Amino acid sequence: MSYTYDYPRPCVTTDCLIFKKIDSKWSLLFIERANEPYQGCWALPGGFLEMDEDLETCAARELQEETGLTGISLHQLYAFGAPHRDPRHRTISIAFWGFDETDQQAKGSDDAAKAQWFAIDNLPSLAFDHELIIQKALSNDEVKNMLTE
Repeated sequence: MSYTYDYPRPCVTTDCLIFKKIDSKWSLLFIERANEPYQGCWALPGGFLEMDEDLETCAARELQEETGLTGISLHQLYAFGAPHRDPRHRTISIAFWGFDETDQQAKGSDDAAKAQWFAIDNLPSLAFDHELIIQKALSNDEVKNMLTE
């Protein structure tokens, strides 16, 4: 059954903050965007929710599609919904975080030109509101506790 609404509806996405200890430094995984908006810029792995999936499934799917990483336990962080966070349309993103303790190699695919780890004390300039998402994650007690272990 299809519906037509009198009012516009927002889109929903998920974004993933994946942490990993590399050479004794905590790092975060980013993708280089292959498409507009922000083509060529770094961003958190993520994308649009499909109509038949839940939020965590979407986050895991997008992570796998864009970086090849699988089997990482994801935890919901926060919802980000500023009206102009995405220049295409009204988009609400649910951010998830997790720790990669595997030997998998992240590699850009799908709509990611590449995937790369950056030390959290030396992050690149980022697309969308992803700096805000990272700040929120780094202030989260659970994440802070894991990063200090």
